[in-house]
Amino acid sequence: MYRRIFERILWCGLLSAALWCAGSVRAAEDSPAEPDPRPAQDAAAAPDAGAAPDRLWDRANTAYVNGDYAGAIAIYESILDRGLASARLYYNLGNAYFKEDRTGKAILFYRRALRLRPGNEDVRHNLEVAEARTKDDIESIPEFFLTSRLREVRRTMGCTAWSVLSLGFLAAAVACLLLFLLARPLALRKAGFYGTLAAAVLCAAATWFAVLERRGMLRRDEAVVMVASSAVKSSPDRAATDLFVLHEGTVVRVTAELGDWAEIVIADGKKGWIETRKVEVI
Repeated sequence: MYRRIFERILWCGLLSAALWCAGSVRAAEDSPAEPDPRPAQDAAAAPDAGAAPDRLWDRANTAYVNGDYAGAIAIYESILDRGLASARLYYNLGNAYFKEDRTGKAILFYRRALRLRPGNEDVRHNLEVAEARTKDDIESIPEFFLTSRLREVRRTMGCTAWSVLSLGFLAAAVACLLLFLLARPLALRKAGFYGTLAAAVLCAAATWFAVLERRGMLRRDEAVVMVASSAVKSSPDRAATDLFVLHEGTVVRVTAELGDWAEIVIADGKKGWIETRKVEVI
């Protein structure tokens, strides 16, 4: 009987974790090969439509090392056009755009990389450097300190890592439960009981973090301003009143869309309308 209970609980946990991260995790883990340290003679050439992704990856990295950032961008983008994506690819694209002084694009791809690798310190550092170049100094609305702290903890790992950790806590909870049910000494039964409670709480927390990270990975309501400057209107009309001006690289939240216009909200709570062609969704 206990064996059946154990198997059912374990399989439920495995199935739940698989469902939470299905689809998005596969793209996040499918990274291109590591850069080849040997220089490629044709690195600056135009991307070959028939070349293998690994070969394009090597050529793009070599072009970047040789200072041909525009060529590296073209090759990296050709890899994206094939439907391939990874945190490493987004990170390299962000670096190349940063070198080309295209701050908006750099921030866009750094943020995409962070969605797949939220705990990557290199990406986070480069993002901070790129955001320091933006002209808009917008103060965020203060939030409860515990909310900020929990978000920091959650972003130390991605959806996959939290899912695996939740399964580990689930296995620990089952083991402690069996100890509580089968052990005869009172001390072991107490240890099993309290261990089950602790592992169950940690399993629930890790599971919730995994769900939140997956939601964050798939959200489509954040965008980056791509033009040098743009006036935000009071309504979706070019003749409407200008409310404020945003510059390249500023991150906004899209709350609604109407034709060629998007209603946005910035970090301090101000909202207005901007043409969709002037922003790009993260």
